[in-house]
This record gives sequence, C-alpha cells and structure tokens, in this order.
Amino acid sequence: MSLQKTVVVEKKDAKVKPNLRYLRDRDRELVKGIFRYHEVPGGVVMFSIRLWKEDQVEDFTLKDGEVYTLPLGVARHLNKNCWYPVHAYASDENGKQVQKISQKVRRMSFQSLEFTDMDDLTPVGGTGIVSVENVV
Repeated sequence: MSLQKTVVVEKKDAKVKPNLRYLRDRDRELVKGIFRYHEVPGGVVMFSIRLWKEDQVEDFTLKDGEVYTLPLGVARHLNKNCWYPVHAYASDENGKQVQKISQKVRRMSFQSLEFTDMDDLTPVGGTGIVSVENVV
C-alpha cells in the first residue's frame, strides 16, 4: 500500500496593471503654479517633452518666477527629474576617506498654486544631504 501526497499549488494573483489611459489622462490635467529656475534666477529655460508614446512632442519656454498653467505630467517632471547629483568624501584626521556624501541639487521646480494632495508635485532634492555611506 503506497501513500500519495497531494500537493496543491496556488497561483499568486497577478499584479493589477495600472489603467494606462487613466494615468495618461491624469498627466494631461492642467495645474497652475509658479516656475522656479534655481540654477539661473530670473532666467529662461526651453525644453521639449513627450510624456506618453501617444502624445505629440511639446515645446515649453518658462521664465523664473512667472505663473503658468501646465499639464500635471510636465509639472511632475520639473519637480522629480530636474536635478543633478553632487558627490563628496569625508576624511578622517589621517586623511583617509571614510564616508561618501551624496546630495541632489535641484535645477528647477514648479510650485502649485492650486490645492492638491498629490505627492507628485513635491520637489525632490535641494541643498541638504541625501545619503551618507561608510567607505571603510
């Protein structure tokens, strides 16, 4: 007499795919705010952007301190992607590098003038330290 063991394999629920049409439409919603050009105060920046494959390339010319009505996706791009990293090393008293210090420096941002509870318009970066790693 042999005993057979029955193994039940459960399929994990597939991750729910986001509704891309909804996300694209949300990125097209207009928001009003002030453009800030941190790199060149009072300056003008020109850029082209296409957020979604179905979109046309759009050109923007923005001046520091001016009020604009922009698509939410463009405002999010200005706050989340327009920065550059700065890396430095801290040394101990013997001159040995012991820590790597990294920070993000914002180039430009968009300050919303409308009430919004979205975290998407919160600027990333600044002059503060973002990370410190021990090298030793």
